[in-house]
Amino acid sequence: MTNPDTSFTASSVRLQTLLENAKEGRLQLPDFQRSWVWDEERIRGLIASISRGFPVGAVMTLRTGGAVDFKPRPLEGAPAAAADETPDSLLLDGQQRLTSLYQVLVRKQVVATLTPRRQRVRRWFYLDIEKCLDEAGDRDEAVVILPESRRVTAEFGRVVELDLSTRELEFENMMFPLTSVLDYADWQTAFVMQYSGTADFQARFQRLNEFHERVIKNFTAYLVPQIELSASTSKEAVCVVFEKVNTGGKALDAFELITAMYAADGYELRKDWFGTEEGEGRHGRLRAAMRLPSAAEGVLSGVGNTDFLQAISLFHTRDLRESAKGEGKTGRELPQVSATRQVLLNLPLDAYKQYQHRVEEGFLSAAKFLIQLDIYRVKDLPYQSQVVPLAAILAELGRDADSPAAIEKIRRWYWNGVFGELYGSSTETRIAKDFIEVVDWVRGGSEPSTVRDATVRADRLDTMRMRLSAAYKGVNALLMNRGAEDFRSGQTFSHTIFFDENVDIHHIFPQDWCKKTGISKQVYDSIINKTPLTARTNRIIGGVAPSEYLARIEGDGAEPEEVNSRLRSHLVDPALLRTDDFESAFRKRRNELVALIEKAIGKPVIITEPPEADGDFDEDPTEIEDLGSDAL
Repeated sequence: MTNPDTSFTASSVRLQTLLENAKEGRLQLPDFQRSWVWDEERIRGLIASISRGFPVGAVMTLRTGGAVDFKPRPLEGAPAAAADETPDSLLLDGQQRLTSLYQVLVRKQVVATLTPRRQRVRRWFYLDIEKCLDEAGDRDEAVVILPESRRVTAEFGRVVELDLSTRELEFENMMFPLTSVLDYADWQTAFVMQYSGTADFQARFQRLNEFHERVIKNFTAYLVPQIELSASTSKEAVCVVFEKVNTGGKALDAFELITAMYAADGYELRKDWFGTEEGEGRHGRLRAAMRLPSAAEGVLSGVGNTDFLQAISLFHTRDLRESAKGEGKTGRELPQVSATRQVLLNLPLDAYKQYQHRVEEGFLSAAKFLIQLDIYRVKDLPYQSQVVPLAAILAELGRDADSPAAIEKIRRWYWNGVFGELYGSSTETRIAKDFIEVVDWVRGGSEPSTVRDATVRADRLDTMRMRLSAAYKGVNALLMNRGAEDFRSGQTFSHTIFFDENVDIHHIFPQDWCKKTGISKQVYDSIINKTPLTARTNRIIGGVAPSEYLARIEGDGAEPEEVNSRLRSHLVDPALLRTDDFESAFRKRRNELVALIEKAIGKPVIITEPPEADGDFDEDPTEIEDLGSDAL
């Protein structure tokens, strides 16, 4: 069967033809390709293989003139005039090999490359004629690499071991410069003129003929397997194919492909995102959003370029759907609101320009929203992927999101996504539905599916032990947001206090005490036995019984009732903590946390019989870190 997204031909093409096409600009690179990075030893191995006629892999090209309109750029080292040509094909796979060969065989200039230790060097490449003709020899050793001076010296330059700085010295040492491979006849003619009539001319000339037949022809007649994708290949197919064949390089993401496509229209997306020396880009502005000087990074520091593109794609596909409705289309005729990678790859530049500023404002509003929920750091953000619909919702609602009723609905949607653990994987469909449904809900429509779908079980609290869990982070934020006060200082955890006092999640019944008492790690590590506290308070708590550390806190001048009030702000029963009653305190706080979550999500939590507090149960396998949409 023929894949409608891609068709291709497979054939062989002469290496010399590929190199000539690169020189003339008929074969270029798509702009998203990384720079040429091969070091001198990899180049040596490549030359050695071709000199023996060994296969070095296929190349893959894409015919131009189709729907995929990438900005092209010449192979590194190609003449400046090549950039003025419209290429016939773009090189998708084989860039490092072809660029290496172009640099060595075509440019006739010293090659700027790297040592295996990544030091920058300038090198000339030669073939030792006699070693190439030695059937038992190591062909890699026959590839001679010389510094820019073309002289190899020893004893700090006092002894010259090899000098090829003139053509006559090349002839004398029987060293063939690889810059002359494609015009071998000129080099040979100069040799004849130099040595004709000498005593050893015939012997040397015979060796040269053997070298030409057995080595040089391997270069000039070398055939490279070529897979050429047709001009009708889709953007999605190009992306997938490139990733499959480019296993030795970095993964290609949607942003790089879109950057290359926008560049063809003269728009520099990379500068827009990352900025320039003259100014900061969107990436920097989002990273700095709501960041205090004492904070290492803002709550949006994890927002990636594809997150931003996803949010814009929601608006663009929504507009397409509304336009189709206006044309009278219904049901399956209507395009879907979507944020998938395929949709991103079809995001037109006009749509990006139309919504870029609005979406940035949406992300900045999302930062303020998250701070109001007492989520201050990116590592405390329950789901990176949920920030995309949050930003799009706030961008669409604008001032409509400022009313108490709107804020309450958006909060309720957000916490249902967190505690229902609905943004852990395969989020594209939910992102699109939430964008439409939450906006509609705020404006008087029905409850969104995320609010309806979210199911929260009380026994999930028992298995929240790792900060990678979104719900674990959610409980911590809810406690701070309800006004939890530090056990020692009595301060609430404002943005300033959070960073200045190094607030984090710590055990209420200390780990060391729990271990000595025989309480299972699976139990005492639950979020039920953890709460936000300052680093200094945690040091005072140490590893002793709660009754002992509370006495220490009160010994510093705090009144018992003040301390009790602070404990209650964390939903901790003071009496049970003071009597070191772990099991009763654990069960009671569990119930209090259930009530706290119910208030946040606006509906009942499913109550189940809790396990024994001093028992043991398996680690929950669902606590998986959300990686966000940069994996697109």
